[in-house]
Amino acid sequence: MNMLNVLLMGAPQGGGSNPMGSFLIFGGMIVVMYFFMIRPQTKKAKQQRQFIESLKEGEKVVTIAGIHGKIKKVNDDGTLVIEVSPGTFLTMERSAISMEYTSQKNNPAAPKA
Repeated sequence: MNMLNVLLMGAPQGGGSNPMGSFLIFGGMIVVMYFFMIRPQTKKAKQQRQFIESLKEGEKVVTIAGIHGKIKKVNDDGTLVIEVSPGTFLTMERSAISMEYTSQKNNPAAPKA
């Protein structure tokens, strides 16, 4: 028997193999996938949703397309009016604002000494 068979099927016993070992391995894989893939993704989605809901007038933002601007008006229909240069306004969906780029712009990293 090679090592893969031993890990997947459990150690061979007198009359046959133990299916409980297979279930434990499969269950462990599900738990690992939850903690390393699903949970962080839902946590980040929740942070993004909170960030979008907390946007208010006067904040400097960056869109997912890389457009920099300042929020001039928050509309009730889920859109924002953004001033990209003096006198130039764009209407965008709230979901088009990037949380990562906006936080980097508003909180730049300290320069290394």
